[in-house]
Amino acid sequence: MPRLEIRHLRTLVALRDSGSLVEAAERVHLTQSALSHQLKELEGRVGTLFKRKTRPIQFSPVGQRLLVLADQVLPQIRLAERDIDRLMRRHEARLHMAIECHSCYQWLMPTLDHYRQQWPDVEVDLMGSNVFEPLTSLLREQLDLVITSDPQPLDGIEYIPLFRYESLLAVAQDHPLAKRAWVAPEDLREQVLITYPVEHSRLDVFSKFMTPAGVYPDEVRTAELTMMMVQLVASGRGVCALPNWALTEYLNRQYVKALKLGEQGVWSTLYAAIRQEQREQPWMKAFLQIARQTSSEELDGIQLP
Repeated sequence: MPRLEIRHLRTLVALRDSGSLVEAAERVHLTQSALSHQLKELEGRVGTLFKRKTRPIQFSPVGQRLLVLADQVLPQIRLAERDIDRLMRRHEARLHMAIECHSCYQWLMPTLDHYRQQWPDVEVDLMGSNVFEPLTSLLREQLDLVITSDPQPLDGIEYIPLFRYESLLAVAQDHPLAKRAWVAPEDLREQVLITYPVEHSRLDVFSKFMTPAGVYPDEVRTAELTMMMVQLVASGRGVCALPNWALTEYLNRQYVKALKLGEQGVWSTLYAAIRQEQREQPWMKAFLQIARQTSSEELDGIQLP
């Protein structure tokens, strides 16, 4: 007999979330007596689950460890059950995606709106890339598409270019560099560089501009949101490098000024990573087409492939 079963994990989560045996029993569709029997049986297998005589219920180290497991396993079981139901109903079109781009929502959300209108039967889901490794999840078929500017050589994965964009350096209106048309890597050596909280190797300002020149800024500060980054720049707290489209609104309002990174500028490509076997699926081809068209309509300064 296995020590752990799915029903045990569901029971423990119900207890944690409800805080009482009565409500937990209702949530897992058991009588209170049957629930107590199940918990006693489980403790016989794994040890003490609760700290005795505590209100509300407090879990022992064993119970806490099982709750961690439950939070990892049960969502995956629900996802698998949903996929199985979808396949049994023959609704085979699914588009689950993640993005590796903090500023992508400006064009991605209208893209998804247009796509849902044209393909209402496709199951669309947008997942946070901070929960897992998106490209690995794409390989494992947990995802169907990943938006990325950092393609990795992976067997079975194809990178479809969506559009090219230029990275620009945003500085305050009264910054010493503000009158320049472009900056050299050396100009950033004594600056506070504000970035998204990701690895430097995944940021164009490092990988394509500063690192090849052997230059590192005086200080690196991180911010989660584009709006926060621009506000810090406008307040003279540092400089930041962002895609040209992400800066359009702030440039129009003259919050900041934008300079090229180098005389020729730094350009990158945003890709849709997909599994090769899905490349010719009509619903996938439609998404790629809508993404390019919407990006062209919504974003300034980009180049379509």
